Amino acid sequence: MKLTRRLLPRLFFLLTALMLVSALSWAMLFVYSEQAPRARNFAQVLSSIVNLTRSAVVAADPLRRNALLLDLTNQEGVRIYPAEPGEPPVAAPQDPFLRDVLQNLRNSLGPDTQLTTERYGDTGVFVLADIEGEDYWIGLPRKRLEGSRSLQWLGWGALGALIALLTAAGFVSRLTRPLKRLTEAARVVGEGRYPEPLPEDGPEELATVATAFNKMNKDLERQEQDRALILAGISHDLRTPLTRLRMGIEMSEADEATRDGMVADTEEIDRTIGQFLDFARSNESANLEPVPLKPLLEDIAGLYQRRGITLHTELMDVGEIPMNPATLRRAVSNLIDNAIRHAGKESITLSVQDKLTAVVVDVADRGPGIPVAETDRMMQPFTRLEAARSNTAGAGLGLAIVSRIATQHGGKLELLPRQEGGLIARIRLPRR
Repeated sequence: MKLTRRLLPRLFFLLTALMLVSALSWAMLFVYSEQAPRARNFAQVLSSIVNLTRSAVVAADPLRRNALLLDLTNQEGVRIYPAEPGEPPVAAPQDPFLRDVLQNLRNSLGPDTQLTTERYGDTGVFVLADIEGEDYWIGLPRKRLEGSRSLQWLGWGALGALIALLTAAGFVSRLTRPLKRLTEAARVVGEGRYPEPLPEDGPEELATVATAFNKMNKDLERQEQDRALILAGISHDLRTPLTRLRMGIEMSEADEATRDGMVADTEEIDRTIGQFLDFARSNESANLEPVPLKPLLEDIAGLYQRRGITLHTELMDVGEIPMNPATLRRAVSNLIDNAIRHAGKESITLSVQDKLTAVVVDVADRGPGIPVAETDRMMQPFTRLEAARSNTAGAGLGLAIVSRIATQHGGKLELLPRQEGGLIARIRLPRR
């Protein structure tokens, strides 16, 4: 079913159908235009045979007529049968070609001429002729009058059709190749990456589309770089006054509860600024190298466990995979921090599984979870789902950062519902 929805098969089948209809139409026109001349020639041959046979029989010695008729049959294939007395007229032939032949014979031999394809158990083309007052059926094998028809023209026709179809296939393939490149490039853009510029060749319309796509791709990349630069600049500039503010809070004479609240606020601001910086850095291309995954995850889990967070681990030894250790560490840490923020410090599980062509890293919690319909939206920057995840702190960049890092590794981030409640944040990483 999918095959018939693709442009290449559709165009090829359409061209094939049009060519077949055209060939059949030309064949029918040829047969129609060729039938009348062939019937006329056929009738002339039959008329000549009848006249020559009549003349030969009339001119021959009556005692030699039987021998003459036998010679005509054996040597020339002419068959002559005396008509039975009182024989009823034969019906006109049903074959359109023979009807045309009969009409031409009546024009040359007379309106009472009769024609049939079978007489006295013999098949052929028989014409009723009067010879000295007696009726005779004079006939020839039909194949002799029609002549041999070579099927060579069918072979040439098939060869021409094959060449035309191959040419059509090449044309359609060349037409759809830029569309395939455009589809692949659009998929790459949809994953948050920026493909190489498309070749701006081919038909003018497709070249125009490629030019517009390349311009759009450049504009998007420039806007993303500008946004990342702005975020990085603002975040960096905010860090210095934030540090002075925190020092001022520590040195203030406010009561301890007030100072703790103000410190917590500054720490939250600092975390948000950190997210801005991480989001800006996540736009950079990552250099991947084969690194063992299990020790990296064990190190991350140890850091959280030393902070008193109950983090269960189910880590398989999946060997080395291509990664950037720093960015992947940031992605896994973001998922764990997100689980702690929304589900508390209990029932968080960090696991890794081998899926043959890919490795999946799961961070599972027992929090409110995320509705399936909202998972794609939640991976967009500056997005939070306050109805499902009660804690509204943060800038809504955590999952967007993880999604970008997963894309840089050739994988993706998946948000899946957990059985008996909760969320599974899964990073799928390809082995190659």
